[in-house]
Amino acid sequence: MSPYEDAVVRELNTWRQKMMRRPSVVNRLSKSLQVRLNRIIPEKIHQAITSAIKQMTRAVLFGAESLTRQPVLHHLSLEEREDRVRARIAFYKTAGAAEGGVTGAGGFLLAMADFPILLALKMKLLFEIAAIYGYPINDYRERLYIMHIFQLAFSSQERRQAVYEQMTHWQAKSQLFPDDINQFDWRTFQQEYRDYIDLAKMAQLLPGIGAAVGLVVNYRLMDALGKTAMNAYRMRWVEARELKMN
Repeated sequence: MSPYEDAVVRELNTWRQKMMRRPSVVNRLSKSLQVRLNRIIPEKIHQAITSAIKQMTRAVLFGAESLTRQPVLHHLSLEEREDRVRARIAFYKTAGAAEGGVTGAGGFLLAMADFPILLALKMKLLFEIAAIYGYPINDYRERLYIMHIFQLAFSSQERRQAVYEQMTHWQAKSQLFPDDINQFDWRTFQQEYRDYIDLAKMAQLLPGIGAAVGLVVNYRLMDALGKTAMNAYRMRWVEARELKMN
């Protein structure tokens, strides 16, 4: 392996340990509080939110596919691919921050509009990253992998461990998945995502500080998503190398 690839493997191993780390006391308390709050919310509201996020995410998933360039097929090195990935992450962090600042400064209604806009930016970033790493984004299983990356970035530590396990040895496991995206666990997806960003995004609704909060929070959320995606595709790269060696 090249020196760059050696460094990637070391970074990946550190990231894997982080993914499998046991939830801290703070993580467990926060999750427990969110579970209690979710139990208070009427079932009809849960169903409505789940349906709304499902339809929104599906629209973004299939819309992003039509707007994203096809996979990079010529033989780029891992380092060259990741240079391009970092450039796209930097672009989307700036775009997300600008969007958060504008919607945060625009009052309650604009702040509420931030949710679908930011979701669209996140999904678009993931599609572009997948394409740069050379994966066929028109493949249903690759879109499902994108959904797993999203969960990995925006879930509790306990849920993150389960999602990470699902993503290991993806090439073999993905062949066992149903071909119907409706069978995806949308309820858990929306609850984890909502719980993860609720506290930070609520502050965006406050007058006077909404713009600053929106800018900083969106920047950090896009940064976290980009780093998670890079390591998720590095994991695929390592597993592909191991299969070739065997």
